This record gives sequence, structure tokens and C-alpha cells, in this order.
Amino acid sequence: MRWENLTSDSEHGRADAALFGADAVTTRTFDTPEFRGITFHEIRARSIINRVPAVSRMSFQWTVNPYRGCSHACVYCFARKTHSYLDLDTGLGFDSQIVVKTNAPELLRRQLGSRRWQGEHIAMGTNVDCYQRAEGRYRLMPGIIAALRDHANPFSILTKGTLILRDLELIEQAAQVTDVGISVSVGFTDQELWRTVEPGTPAPERRLDVVRTLAEHGIGCGVLMAPVIPFLSDSPAQLRATVRAIAACGATSVTPLVLHLRPGAREWFMAWLGQHHPYLVARYERFYAEGSYAPKWYQRRITRQVHELAEEYGIGPTRAGMPRRIRPAEPAEEPPVTGPTQLTLL
Repeated sequence: MRWENLTSDSEHGRADAALFGADAVTTRTFDTPEFRGITFHEIRARSIINRVPAVSRMSFQWTVNPYRGCSHACVYCFARKTHSYLDLDTGLGFDSQIVVKTNAPELLRRQLGSRRWQGEHIAMGTNVDCYQRAEGRYRLMPGIIAALRDHANPFSILTKGTLILRDLELIEQAAQVTDVGISVSVGFTDQELWRTVEPGTPAPERRLDVVRTLAEHGIGCGVLMAPVIPFLSDSPAQLRATVRAIAACGATSVTPLVLHLRPGAREWFMAWLGQHHPYLVARYERFYAEGSYAPKWYQRRITRQVHELAEEYGIGPTRAGMPRRIRPAEPAEEPPVTGPTQLTLL
């Protein structure tokens, strides 16, 4: 997606003509603590349902992403590369230059009503988090979920944000008429690591509180244990602590994903590693010498360890790539993962 596909007829502000074109975007900043240092580029998108490339490993074909860029500022986020497509920086720019598709709810409702749309599953949160801080101000997700509910269109949400609980009633309503899958991403429970590697996210325990609250309301929620960070969050004790915490909150499943470092994210992560853990830089260069993914033997080992711990604590792994879809009254059974998982999820 390029900026020329995101044109707007905004009357409320002036875009940066050199970057976006003279009438493409309304640029805003807000002088409040939670948004200080963040610039929002408001656009009116032409399309909101995106087809997943055929080469992707995803088991779903369609996504909705109301935002580009993410104030969660996770140093490993694979989606950083997408900011370069807009001539934006993949480091601090990705964290602080947020594209907001302000017409996403109305556009989605229109596209869902089209004769060409076949009612296929729509995944959200697979690029950047749809419940990042910006959602607290722009409130795009209530309209999006309402549109999916009204068209009984199956969907799933992956998030690190606690703001999803604001929309709990809408999610419950949607789950009465279609398949709804919710997953929360919690890769580790180490507080010190969290503060430096995921500085804009809610704390891991707060995310697990989301899982607990959803479970209390009859909405099954899986946990994407991602990423497992080699040599920083992968010790047996750390894996056990994380899986134990996931089980305690009532998660329906746990799916481990080892850190992968795509171009764009790789450079930013390695810079962070050099600053916070310089003794690991050479080891990472060797470990990821063959590409974006950790060695297969390592992925298999982590997957096996997490699955064994999940069995010990009474939770089961879910199918790779898809959050556990449930209706509140009829939980669906999913087959276990039998091998390593390599998903490109946030």
C-alpha cells in the first residue's frame, strides 16, 4: 500500500506536501502525556479489507488494519518494514508517526455489504495493534466490530492492548452470531525485559488480566507466547514462569513463537541489543546468520518445552496461525501444533 492509495479530501489540516501530497493527509499532534511526541496522519482510505499475499504462511486470507505504525514501540516488531513503503523511518518513526484510517468503520461496513464479498474470516492485529494507544482517542474498533457483528462476519483479534475490554459488550454480541477468536500476545513475564523491549505496551500481567476478564465473560482467549527471545527469555525457569502465568489466567491455549528478525526490524533490534545487551550481539549475528528466523532445531526445542509445560499446567496448544474461535456456549476443539511455528504476527 502506497500513499497514493490513501488519498483524502480533508478540510481540517494541511499535509506535508513533500511526503504525502498537498491534499493527502491531515497531520495532528496532541499535547497530552499519552500522545506527547506522537504525530498522527489522518487519512481516508479507499479500501480497508486487505488480501494476505499468497506467499504468506498465514491460514487466513483477509485482514483489516485501521492503523499503520504503532506506539507500542516493540523493538522487534516485524511490521517496521512497512513504514519504509511510505518513506517513513522504521525506527522512531514507526513508533511515533501513526497513520489513522479515520473512515475505517464506514468503509468496512460498505465493503461487507458488497455482493463481491463472500463473508470470509477477517483477522485484525496481525500487522500493528488495533488497540494501541491511538484507539483510545480515535475509537475506530467499536464501529469495526459492530459492522462485523451486523453482517455476522467471522473475525479474530490479536492484541497486546487492554483497551479491548472497552469493547467487551460488542464482542459478546458478535460471538452470538458468528465465530469470534481473541488472542492476547504475552511472550514473557520478565518485568525488566518488558520495560526495555516493549516500552509502549501494558505490562504482561495487565494483558493476562484481559485474558482472565474475557474468560469470566465466557469469551475464550488464547495466548500467543510471542516472541520468545533467544538468550533473554528462553531459560527453563522463564518459560515455566510464563506458561504458569498464562494457565493461571484461564487461557484456552498457548502458542509459542520464537523471535524472527526481518529487514527493518532486524536493524532496530540489533541496535537495541547493542545498547542493552552488547555481549549478545556476536551471538545473535551467528544465530540469525541464515536469515530472519532462528535455527529450526531451536524453534523445535522451544515449541516442545512450551507444549510440555502447557500440558503440565492443563492448557493445550492451538492450531498455528489462527486464534481459537469460539462461541460462548460451544467451545470448539482445535488440533495441537506438532512442529515449530513461524508466524509473522505482531
